[in-house]
Amino acid sequence: MDLAIRLGVDPKKSEQMVRGTVVLPHGTGRKVRVLVFGKRSKEKEALDAGADYAGADEVIEKISKGWLDFDKAIATPDMMGSVSKLGKILGPRGLMPNPKVGTVTFELERAIKEIKAGKVEFKVEKAGIVHVTVGKVSFGSERLLENIRTLLEVIGPGETPTSKGVYFRSIALSTTMGPGIKIDPLYARNVLKQ
Repeated sequence: MDLAIRLGVDPKKSEQMVRGTVVLPHGTGRKVRVLVFGKRSKEKEALDAGADYAGADEVIEKISKGWLDFDKAIATPDMMGSVSKLGKILGPRGLMPNPKVGTVTFELERAIKEIKAGKVEFKVEKAGIVHVTVGKVSFGSERLLENIRTLLEVIGPGETPTSKGVYFRSIALSTTMGPGIKIDPLYARNVLKQ
C-alpha cells in the first residue's frame, strides 16, 4: 500500500523542503537486504548486527563492476571518501548513504535494526507530493492505520512558517499500480490532534 500526500509547500524553496525518515511500527512488509561499508572491525560488528553484506574496498570494487544485490546501504564516516566514488552508480538508484537520513554513522547496530524494522525515507518531490509505502494489504486495516498515523505525525509537524494555505492539500491511499482512495485531509488532521 502506498500513500501519496500533496503538501502546501514549494519544494524549490529550501526552507520549505520536507524530508526525513520514520520507523513504521509494523514495517513495510518487505525483506530489506542491507550492505554496510566499513573497515575490518566495523565489518564484523555489522554482520553480527544483522547486515546481509559488509566490507570495504572489495565491496566498492564489486559494485563498480555492476553488483547491486542490496536494498539499503550504510557507511561509516571514515569510508565516505571511498564510497563517494560510487555516487554515479548508487545516487540515481537511491542507494547512496546519506548523513541526513542516518545511513552514515558509527552506530551500525542501531541503523541496521531500524532499517530492518521498517524505516522508510520520504522527500517531497517537485510537485509538492510525498510518496511512501506504508505496508501490505495483508496487514489489515488496524496495522495499516497505525503505520499511516505514525507517518502523518512525522510529516505534520514539518509545517513550515513560510508555507501558505493548507498544509495537507490531499491524501490518497492506493495499492501499487492500483486506483487511489482519497482521504479527507481535514479528517487526517483532526485524527492527529487526538
